[in-house]
Amino acid sequence: MRDLSRATGMSLAGLYHYFQSKERLLYLIQKHTFSTIVEQLKKRLEGVTDPDQRLGIFVQNHLEYFVTNQSGLKVLAHEDEALKNGFSSEIAAIKREYYRICLSLMDELKRERHLHFNSRTAVMSLFGMINWIYTWYNPRLDGTAEDLAEEMSGIILSGVGSTKVLKGRTFKRAEKG
Repeated sequence: MRDLSRATGMSLAGLYHYFQSKERLLYLIQKHTFSTIVEQLKKRLEGVTDPDQRLGIFVQNHLEYFVTNQSGLKVLAHEDEALKNGFSSEIAAIKREYYRICLSLMDELKRERHLHFNSRTAVMSLFGMINWIYTWYNPRLDGTAEDLAEEMSGIILSGVGSTKVLKGRTFKRAEKG
């Protein structure tokens, strides 16, 4: 709170007047972030029926928000366990809704393309890709959020769209030549 006080120029007492605790402030940040991203996503998905496009919209929505709010994603990724006293249950409910939206998009894709893969694994892989951008994203090297969303969506769609079944195969290390 002292760091925040210094950064904002607001007195420590003033901060505590508006935010009774660090936990309350963290809760408000997380609630705003997750509510915003879910509402934006729902609006963007309206009227779009193609499963590939819908999944692409999910990825782009996520990346656009977090490319412009990288510090917010960092807070969400590392401070998730800090919420207690009822704050965590409300945030968890919003996060579950977001996860369920992504899972349903993955299931739609699976049905439409007649694919066989574990939707949960695919969703967790997608979240792994899109949630760590704050650690490596560089606009000069990686382009815009839209560029990045197109690349990542392509990786997911090509990966889950593969007809090869790799289950049970053993992969040998490449020989050094």
